[in-house]
Amino acid sequence: MNNHERIYRMSFAGVYPHYIAKAEKKGRTKAEVDEIIFWLTGYNEQTLQKIIENKTDFETFFTQAPNINPNVSKITGVICGYRVEEIEDEIIQKVRYLDKLIDELAKGKAMEKILRK
Repeated sequence: MNNHERIYRMSFAGVYPHYIAKAEKKGRTKAEVDEIIFWLTGYNEQTLQKIIENKTDFETFFTQAPNINPNVSKITGVICGYRVEEIEDEIIQKVRYLDKLIDELAKGKAMEKILRK
């Protein structure tokens, strides 16, 4: 199993608490993490809760996302050693978009900038 396959199969529910912990450690909130997820994917509170309860993997999380935000192309920069705008695998790119947005939140960026408004 290569790294991409590992990421595809990882449970979103297994990573979600780490996103929250990273944000909270820097004085941000779970609500802000959720707002980022909703903005990026089109999920809402109820659908996100089902994703977590069902231990949905990242591949399904992104392939079934109701509405990937059209402004994702404005997310640029390096995360995990890769330029997000140059990642060719769509699922991996979306995972890294989410990582990048959570990273920006933890670094204290304003929500307006994180959400590319």
